[in-house]
Amino acid sequence: MRLILIGAGRAGGALALAAAGSGHEIAGVVSRDGNGRFGPPVALDERMPEADVALICVRDDQVEEIVDSLVGHVGAVSVVAHVSGFLPTTVLNPLQADDVSVGGFHPLQTLPDPDIGAESLHGASVGIGGEGLAKDTLTHLGLSLGMSPFTLTDDVRPMYHAACAAAANYVVTALATATDLYSAAGIDPKVAEELVQQVVRNVFHSGARQSLTGPIARGDTETVVGHLVAAHEVSESVGRQFRLMAEATAILAGRSDEVRDWK
Repeated sequence: MRLILIGAGRAGGALALAAAGSGHEIAGVVSRDGNGRFGPPVALDERMPEADVALICVRDDQVEEIVDSLVGHVGAVSVVAHVSGFLPTTVLNPLQADDVSVGGFHPLQTLPDPDIGAESLHGASVGIGGEGLAKDTLTHLGLSLGMSPFTLTDDVRPMYHAACAAAANYVVTALATATDLYSAAGIDPKVAEELVQQVVRNVFHSGARQSLTGPIARGDTETVVGHLVAAHEVSESVGRQFRLMAEATAILAGRSDEVRDWK
């Protein structure tokens, strides 16, 4: 397929590299700096080159502005999709006046930079939404990149994207706090790598509640209080983060009424 990437940041760059590596042609790339690393530069205020798919890879709060700029300029493109997991595909409806099929293509993967992101797309899931032609074309694109497509409808996108944020970002926050505590104890945080990997496997095999272990799950209040004191000794911010996550864990464990005893 011939692809256009609108936005050449972490997501757009990763998709461009992955697509080119899978045999697709990058017909054009719209970027702020006009850098041609990922493909031929294209200006937003000019007619888009002929392409099967144009992917809008910008921040959610910039998509509407991009759509307004594209109206009247995408007649040679069959499908336009955004890569947002939160926005409905209907934000692209103004482009239907140009006889374009619109949809959504949300890679369920963390993309910290284009190179790492391009490698990690293979094997990841991708949420597909939109009209018939868009959905079919985007599903084919996902499969060609070695991804596993699933249907993502507009009505569940906010809930779905909140789940993605929790699964990715909250895990990072927990590990960052753990890293601060290990480091303060003079221990290399890598000692916990196998522990973390096993916990993740347990969750996806047995479920979160069944995988919860430790003093909060046991109701060992004195140990929990000792943890809170130790975390606060590292710094006020580490202490606060640790307590917030401990309270969230108490809710999961069905012991939220015991939080008042953590003094």
